[in-house]
Amino acid sequence: MDDIKERIESKDGANKAIRIDKSPKVVPVAFAAIGAAIMLCQWIVGLNLITLIGMIYMCVTSAIITLSLVIKKRVYIWQIIGYALVSIGIFTYYVINGADAGWGAYISGSAGFASASHSLWQGSGNFFTRLAGNLLLCSPSFILLMAICVFVSKCGAAIRLHRGIAYGMGVALMATSVIFVFTANLRSKPRVFDMSAGHNDYLNSIKRNADVSSPNVLFILMDDMGYGDTSYNARKAGINPAFETPNMDSIAEQGCDFDNFYANYSVCSPSRFAAMTGRYPYRGYADNVMYPTVNSVSPFSATRVFNSFEMGANCDGMLGDEVSVAEAMSAAGYATGAFGKWHLGDYGEYLPTNQGFDYFYGSHHINDNQPYYHVREGGDLGKGNYEIAVGTDIDQSDNTALIHDEIDAWIRKSVESGDSFFAYYATPWPHAPVHAGADYRGTTGAGIYADCLTEFDAYLGKLFDTLKELGVYDDTIIIFTSDNGPALQGSTNELRGGKYTAYEAGQKVPMYMQWNNAPDEYVKLSGGQTVYSPAAMADIFPTLAYMCNITDGNKRGFMPSDVDREIDGVSFVPLLTDSGNSVYVHDADHPILHMKREKIKAVQYSMTVDEVLDSVKGYTFGADKNTQTADEAYYASLPLIKDNTYLTFKYFRSMGNDNPAFFDKTRKNWLICLTDDPSESYQRAQVFPDIAKRLNDSISEWTARFKSNRRGVYKDYYNLK
Repeated sequence: MDDIKERIESKDGANKAIRIDKSPKVVPVAFAAIGAAIMLCQWIVGLNLITLIGMIYMCVTSAIITLSLVIKKRVYIWQIIGYALVSIGIFTYYVINGADAGWGAYISGSAGFASASHSLWQGSGNFFTRLAGNLLLCSPSFILLMAICVFVSKCGAAIRLHRGIAYGMGVALMATSVIFVFTANLRSKPRVFDMSAGHNDYLNSIKRNADVSSPNVLFILMDDMGYGDTSYNARKAGINPAFETPNMDSIAEQGCDFDNFYANYSVCSPSRFAAMTGRYPYRGYADNVMYPTVNSVSPFSATRVFNSFEMGANCDGMLGDEVSVAEAMSAAGYATGAFGKWHLGDYGEYLPTNQGFDYFYGSHHINDNQPYYHVREGGDLGKGNYEIAVGTDIDQSDNTALIHDEIDAWIRKSVESGDSFFAYYATPWPHAPVHAGADYRGTTGAGIYADCLTEFDAYLGKLFDTLKELGVYDDTIIIFTSDNGPALQGSTNELRGGKYTAYEAGQKVPMYMQWNNAPDEYVKLSGGQTVYSPAAMADIFPTLAYMCNITDGNKRGFMPSDVDREIDGVSFVPLLTDSGNSVYVHDADHPILHMKREKIKAVQYSMTVDEVLDSVKGYTFGADKNTQTADEAYYASLPLIKDNTYLTFKYFRSMGNDNPAFFDKTRKNWLICLTDDPSESYQRAQVFPDIAKRLNDSISEWTARFKSNRRGVYKDYYNLK
């Protein structure tokens, strides 16, 4: 009857009416069922990733609705229901579980993407600001959806004008659905086990004992700097350096050089997490690069969706219940300041002044992401608040000078106030895109990368001059290292691989340490010495906790591991007090893990030569096992054994080839002895099969350990089973 009616109304179909179709046809009902499932998953699972799936669904469904209008002259009510359910699910979830005000869009670059004067655009917010913000973002498409239904049902869209209006509404629905992808609030509360109780207990237990006798700390962290990028390390390898870094070198020359120091990840954010917390980034769902969460109408605003893929449990940075080295130092009475690149979150609990720093100047983001700007955070604004210092029109060639001026002024103020200070100097260099100031561009003849490092080195010298002028240079612990190895440019000396690989050049980085007025027990800091035993980024927190006397009144080097959580780093103070290079701190119980995207790609640790000899007793190898017997005496005669007191092994269960000509080849069950093979050139699993098995078992054990207790909580403390 409907078809007959339509033919009567229009013989040629030119004036065919658009109608609401309520019949339970398979495809439209399937759309509704999928929409209901997404809504329920949004409410129950509560992950930002579900929101992304929902937004894709909305874009697809809006296109189907529009095509149905144009081709079928139908509005299928079940498609409308599916779209509405997903929209309602997203809206209600972020109103209730949103992590900020929920606006976050449409602020101009010159005004900045957030400031204390725009509290509704970005900040903690409350239920009502989230309600208002999410109404602003969700209402356009929802209103259009309802308008299509009302218009078609009331007007029938039987005449050409009416049909044109309906088609226009469909196209507008598609447009608003796409715009929603670029503007939707993707900040919601992390779905993780809450460790705030232990965090607070630890900090409240620290005795406030820092005074003028306490050493200051200047922690200098480079970004993507290669192991061979200092002239000191180049010469150490017998290479004539392409450019000079005298002030970086001076730290090693006056203090010590760590010949085998490892970042705990081969990419930026996770490595910084380890430096701040002493824990593997897996503990805090911080396994990859953290992207800006700020909304904008910029074409690059889509970067804010990446965290939903890259990080788990809605984490957008270093969780507020993690204990940072800055929080420990602050609790002990230190003035704490961070300068340069943060890259551990850009709002709420993730901000540096909510992570133990009194003051921050620099960028929350990496310098090749948008938006990129400089902020001032903390200080007179209060913790967790910031203002734009230099907007998105910033000239990155000014970065070094701008950051230097801020840290120099802050150190002067801290010293004049009589405070011991902890200064975290995290330069954005030499991460690409590389820049150098006008006075340094073209000065080295080795390119912009060398010019950039030369400029940073010169300003580092100026900062050292300030410390000397203030009379605190000799009483300052200076640590210099990099968050990971080089990417596009930079020297690795003879090391294999580079950034984002588990090979040595990905995580083995320069590391120098200086403390001119160190107590006599720190024999390695007496000037120009080398520490050969491996150490890692996560070791910095426990080391400083001891050297700076973080205490609960009973224990020096008091750590969160004394309260509620596992700390993966170990203090390398024993390496600084050992005159013979016979001590190591990373053994089978405390290995160095090389991880990538939540997977352990390699494990390494040291063992005595006696342990090695014990592992090969009675072992036979070779094609003819009857004639080639490898006994203990044979192994003991090897130079590797005779010339060392301990050996360091690294094991890959499976690792892709770094040679692109043989990209299809992998290194499986690959055992490296780093003691005599830092270039990772020779497979030793056949020579030391028992050791290969031990390290392979270690990967399995740590994988299971992480899986069963990802956050590394002490279950007795939290009364967990």
